[in-house]
Amino acid sequence: MNELLWFLLLVLDFAAIMLAYRFWGKLGLYIWIPISIILANIQVTKNVMIFGIEATLGNIVYATSFLVTDILSEIYGKKESAKAVKFGFFALLSMTVLMQVALLFEPSSSDIAHPALQAIFGLMPRIAIGSLVAYLLSNTHDIWAYAFWKEKRPGRGYLWLRNNFSTFVSQLIDTLVFTLIAFWGVYPTSVLAQILLSTFALKWLVAIFDTPFIYLARDWHEKGKIPSPSI
Repeated sequence: MNELLWFLLLVLDFAAIMLAYRFWGKLGLYIWIPISIILANIQVTKNVMIFGIEATLGNIVYATSFLVTDILSEIYGKKESAKAVKFGFFALLSMTVLMQVALLFEPSSSDIAHPALQAIFGLMPRIAIGSLVAYLLSNTHDIWAYAFWKEKRPGRGYLWLRNNFSTFVSQLIDTLVFTLIAFWGVYPTSVLAQILLSTFALKWLVAIFDTPFIYLARDWHEKGKIPSPSI
């Protein structure tokens, strides 16, 4: 059942990105970055068994942020992609600080939400630190690598290469940095190893599946189907 839900979540994430781009153009892609980063850092607190291994949720929605930055790099250039990364960083930092302050409020006797919020967002500072560091390192590399491969292998025929080569290495950096900072000492070594392997493998699958969508985004742009940038 979890495997079917994983594919459903994958389809929903890709559909949301493409609809946002189709209706709002570059602005829609900018909007998706904070959504993906915030959702990923909430979902990652839940562990599931999928494809026979233990994994954290949040892998899909987080991995789609690489599709967004690659579309921005391909169509609008690496400066616009870097701007999206800054939006994501600001969104995650703001959410972490605001939710930590929210947890300081003394709940009323009729409150039913505080224990659940404490369970989720009480983990957030360590997760957020790992996510912020991993996010900046991996996305900085992704933007650089995409520009590198675009210069070395320009043209539509090598679009798949730029998308996948830049993303695979970037996701490896992200997985190692985030998992070790966020979960070292939290889980037994055997579980941590499973999370490392499963996280990278699932992000790798997302990178493969997202390739047709970057072609579709470029086609829409070249055919004038995308609204003019407003940012």
